Amino acid sequence: MEKLVIFLIFVGFALLEILKTGFFRKPGQTRSDAIVETVSAVTLLVVTQPLALLGGGYVASLIWPDGAGVLATLPAMAGVASFLIFDDMTQYWWHRLSHTVPWLYNLHRPHHNAEYLSVRVVYRNNVFYYALMPSLWFSGALIYLGLGWIYAGYIIFKMLVIIGAHSDVRWDEPLYRIKALSPLMWVVERTISTPATHSAHHGKYASDGVTHYKGNFGNLLFFWDVLFGTAKITRRYPERMGVENLPETSSAEQLFWPVIATQNKKRVSVTT
Repeated sequence: MEKLVIFLIFVGFALLEILKTGFFRKPGQTRSDAIVETVSAVTLLVVTQPLALLGGGYVASLIWPDGAGVLATLPAMAGVASFLIFDDMTQYWWHRLSHTVPWLYNLHRPHHNAEYLSVRVVYRNNVFYYALMPSLWFSGALIYLGLGWIYAGYIIFKMLVIIGAHSDVRWDEPLYRIKALSPLMWVVERTISTPATHSAHHGKYASDGVTHYKGNFGNLLFFWDVLFGTAKITRRYPERMGVENLPETSSAEQLFWPVIATQNKKRVSVTT
């Protein structure tokens, strides 16, 4: 059921882009973009995510054979907190590490290779990126322990925030213009990822005063960036997306590095 709801959320934002910003034709789009986005999304949803969740549950069963369902009666708020820590906060650190460690950046680079933001970019990563993501394995373990009923609602809300933050139909922009809502938006933009804070992470030029490539790593909660000192909030949006001075690479390398790799060592730089 949750997969259907997430699909409808994605379709809803895609329709908004079709009507307002052009879903199929984005600025700077190349021929390989659609290939990378399609292959990475299908691989994640059909293969990687299910296997990682099952793998996490299997490992948990080896560690705690009698642990199946032991957390099923945990209060809902405690269950949500468990996923916020073991899934969302863990993903924050994984994302942050991916902008620090060169070989991890090669797995994450496809997400920033696009010179635009869109719901098309949400699942865009190297096919091995999510297989290694600890948060998916932890989520599988929590589901094995009995928190599957919490996960269903949690993942819907998380994907609503993530999809909305990646869309170039900026839901937060008109709200910033309403002076009476400014205090509320102050709280919102420090709690969850918004188009303004997340687009700053995707900005192309560090000199534009908005781009914050080495921060704004939050997925569901932007609060992690606030807490760990990587937040930049401007209520503005970069004019250009991508990564400055990023060398060219093929769609095959984006998807299947290190199985398919060039000899261009410059591509591993994460100093932007």
